Amino acid sequence: MDALKEWATVVHALENGEQTVILRKGGILETVSGFKIEAKKFLLFPTFEHQEIKNLKPQFHSYLDIVKQNLSHNEYNKITSYAEVVDEVDIESQEKINALSQFHIWSESYIKERMNWMPEKPIKAVFLKVYKVPEIKIPIRPEYHGCKSWININEDIQGGKPVLSDTELNSRFQKFKEIVN
Repeated sequence: MDALKEWATVVHALENGEQTVILRKGGILETVSGFKIEAKKFLLFPTFEHQEIKNLKPQFHSYLDIVKQNLSHNEYNKITSYAEVVDEVDIESQEKINALSQFHIWSESYIKERMNWMPEKPIKAVFLKVYKVPEIKIPIRPEYHGCKSWININEDIQGGKPVLSDTELNSRFQKFKEIVN
């Protein structure tokens, strides 16, 4: 199954239902193509690089401490969730990006930094439905390293408990659609 590499703080927020949208341009190894959805259902692979308190909204600063206390061993990573893509939209408007603030934990300065990186490319806003699963330990392989978004993991997840009720997810999705359309 494919896995999306994402900050552990963001994975934590997704799993707690406090974030439903990821905003991506791609990793350094994806500068030509930009970020592309490679799977409609994927594992969330927590990463620990590049996370700084200044990149999170103040009310989520404690998330960085939580993930630091639960760092995975160098030989494996812990997978505790997967996501399904509900919708994806390329966005170039700063106004629309700002309006999506209610759907994520990143600071305004971090979002601006991401917008300014490869400014010719739009940001992809991806609305997700997230499911919690029992913890799976995944051995870290050399091919998982590097600034790339997607990796393939030899695990297939069936089932899982949705983080948000259908009613709550649909309500947030309607707000998302009002902003991006």
